[in-house]
Amino acid sequence: MPRIHFHQQLADLKDRLLAMAALAQQAVESAVDAYINSDLDLCQYVRKNETAINLAQREVDEMAYDLLAKEQPMAVDLRFILAVIKINGDLERIGDQAVSIARRTEELVAQNRPALPADIARMGTLAARMIRTAVLSLLDGDAQIAENVIAMDDEVDDLNRESQASLIEFIQNSPDRAAHALLAIMVARSLERISDHATNIATDVIFWIRGADLRHQASLAEAE
Repeated sequence: MPRIHFHQQLADLKDRLLAMAALAQQAVESAVDAYINSDLDLCQYVRKNETAINLAQREVDEMAYDLLAKEQPMAVDLRFILAVIKINGDLERIGDQAVSIARRTEELVAQNRPALPADIARMGTLAARMIRTAVLSLLDGDAQIAENVIAMDDEVDDLNRESQASLIEFIQNSPDRAAHALLAIMVARSLERISDHATNIATDVIFWIRGADLRHQASLAEAE
């Protein structure tokens, strides 16, 4: 009976994390829509949503640490709880980046922004897809799905570099619009960071399932 109760607690922890992931994904999609449509109401929604994300983070952490302290799990169960704690942190940071996009959007709307050469819509679509796929890998416990997320990250990085190059050229040609372009650069950078957090989630799913820590390996590959 105690073991059955423990596995129910693990299932409850997973459900709570998935609910938080849904909030984070919704925040990103809303922030990108707000940028594209200059929608201040959506900006306000993203800001309010951050409160729910922060509350969910505290609840997930408390549940996870309580299980570690009381149950002293081993092997795959221990890896799962450790992965949840790390994923929880990445989801909270995704929410922070969504708020950053909303704030930059509010500034751009206030300044009557011009058309800017940055494919924020495409970057936002890819970043949201990465989050969805990472969450699906967690839901299904599927390391192969998680690997797909890692593969997507390069495309977001490429789009970020292209956007930054285009926006820098825009600044050179239209220095009076430099403030607008700098805000767009910050939005693109936030989306690139969101994709990094989605990649972290995927690597934590792989750690849970396979016991392989890919973050260190990724750092070595980038250094090379």
